[in-house]
Amino acid sequence: MESELLIEKASGVLTLTLNRRMRKNALSPALYDSLLASLDDAERDPAIGVVVLTGAGDTFCAGGDVKRMAGTVEKLSFEDRVARLRSRARISEMLHGMHKPTIAMMRGQAVGAGLSFALACDFRIADTSVQLSTGFMNVGLSGDFGGHYFLPRLVGMARARELYLTSTIVLADEALRIGLVNRVLDPDQLEACVHEMAASMAAGPRIAIGYLKENLNQAMDLSLARMLDEESFRHVRCVGTKDHKEAVAAFVEKRLPVFNSWEE
Repeated sequence: MESELLIEKASGVLTLTLNRRMRKNALSPALYDSLLASLDDAERDPAIGVVVLTGAGDTFCAGGDVKRMAGTVEKLSFEDRVARLRSRARISEMLHGMHKPTIAMMRGQAVGAGLSFALACDFRIADTSVQLSTGFMNVGLSGDFGGHYFLPRLVGMARARELYLTSTIVLADEALRIGLVNRVLDPDQLEACVHEMAASMAAGPRIAIGYLKENLNQAMDLSLARMLDEESFRHVRCVGTKDHKEAVAAFVEKRLPVFNSWEE
């Protein structure tokens, strides 16, 4: 039986492919577990510089598996079910918070939790077939996996309210216009563009990149004074790295730098 999560490592890039094509890559307990384990491994693996999340076939992720919901009889207590969902929601925390850039490579539908996963990534690169929807209201649910945190920060609270309270389907051009995705490409260009982008970042100064992510993640919540404290610490920390010294030497010698960020 083929794995529900395909894992590929190349040129410092980890590509995680949701692989439930017959269910439009809808999420399952096994898929949640595999994603959690793979992202935990990626954070610790010095050979990985970037994580790409995508879906097999012509769909990114249709969200929760509604057919499975219809046939499930829960035996856990309410409190245990809340704890289980919160544990699975670490997927969004890791996509957002890990020190390595994360890219959602998107085709077709991204709905519900699938959209939340994409929103948690640093970049959303889509092709012209993309169809985005919060979708939760259509199945009588309020929503999970951090979409309420990410969506207003990307498109503003007024548009986020509209998207959640109407479950509107957003097509590619509109998604680009409102900032829901970073780029829209022709289908035959998507994979090459994402892989080029990912490989370029994976070859970059990884300690600095990790600190850049921390700065950006904190910037929406901290005061200016506190943000300046955090920036100052991380910036001076980077001055002592081999990557910084290599970048300066390469600039002086008029050559491209070669970074080895896993070394102090």
